[in-house]
Amino acid sequence: MIASQRAYQRGAALPSSNPFQRLAELLAGESPGLDPIIMTIGEPQHAIPDFTAEVLMENMADFRRYPPIAGSPEFRATVAGWLDKRYQLDGMIDVDHGVLPLNGSREGLSFGAIAARDQLDKGLEHPAVILPNPFYQTYAAAAHVADGESILLDAVPGNNFLPDLDSLDPDLLARTVAFYVASPTNPEGFVADIAYWQRLITMARKHRFFIFADECYSEIYREVPPPGILEAAKTMGNGFANIIVLNSLSKRSNLAGLRCGFAAGDPDFLKKWSRFRGLAAPQVPLPAQAVAVRAYQDEAHVIENRRLYNEKFEVAERLLSPILGKVTPEAGFFLWLDIEKWGDAVSVTKDLWRDIGVKVLPGSFLASDQSDGSNPGRTYIRVGLVAPLEQTEIALQRLANWLGEKA
Repeated sequence: MIASQRAYQRGAALPSSNPFQRLAELLAGESPGLDPIIMTIGEPQHAIPDFTAEVLMENMADFRRYPPIAGSPEFRATVAGWLDKRYQLDGMIDVDHGVLPLNGSREGLSFGAIAARDQLDKGLEHPAVILPNPFYQTYAAAAHVADGESILLDAVPGNNFLPDLDSLDPDLLARTVAFYVASPTNPEGFVADIAYWQRLITMARKHRFFIFADECYSEIYREVPPPGILEAAKTMGNGFANIIVLNSLSKRSNLAGLRCGFAAGDPDFLKKWSRFRGLAAPQVPLPAQAVAVRAYQDEAHVIENRRLYNEKFEVAERLLSPILGKVTPEAGFFLWLDIEKWGDAVSVTKDLWRDIGVKVLPGSFLASDQSDGSNPGRTYIRVGLVAPLEQTEIALQRLANWLGEKA
């Protein structure tokens, strides 16, 4: 769904503040009804890999060095190898030019649209940048920085919370330079299948735009590994043209503070982007890259991390499904709960804090209003399952009790 668009206004989709600042303002002066449990921010609380300190110590001297903008050869080779094994790519990744280290995937998501605009040079004053809605707020920042027109595609249950490709007309696609899409989706936790990826790739190549595929939750899944866009491209020919996949260690390895991620895919795009980043962007410290090398070579800690999340989802399903129906998504570590029966997201968020001390995030704070005033997050709350199991179970039991009593 695309609601009727307003006349162009720079930063129209960009919130005035991030969702957590808005939440703080919403709950200012409100006291929690019980000992508070915070289930808002998606900041991992599981243990970091055991080898992290050891690898940092072994590479401490490299903090003296300016890292190469393209990353160390070991970093590029390891990321390429991990992608190759994870998605059965048969060595298709260009190790020299098809992988680029980033200061967290957020850096790449923020500035990718500028590179897409400049490299495509479509001659448009305000090229279109397509975003899912709700969305990771950095996508809107990317459109703003690139002086692009944000086109919001509402993510709704009928389309598995993915942007509806049938809603896109050729005129819009012709003026598009960047298409942002997450799979697994954030916050809903749904997964794009191979056919969806292939269709989007076909559109990108026909209409000349770049896909920025945010796959940061790719390793936090229930049972089946989500397919990736590079995996879909492998079957289509023409390599990874028009595709940039972004990922990081933040969710996979609980290393959000390391700020180490990567972009991979289209080598022509990444070569040019690397030259620009050499002028404008900070490099990724070599010790951080060394930790990444070790982390991408080890799956044991990832398997354990996934087990801990799935244990909490089992609790959520047991406690909440009798009231809400199935609540467990395919991937990610959030619950995206439809609470329309109990009120809108903002009022329910306030009530949960005042009544039972559970802090959640209104879905409307993760989306932008369309020009007709609609907001696809208005009847949802996001609940993060990042806290330890015992604390999570207490919060979910409180939530289940509250929903049951108010039904």
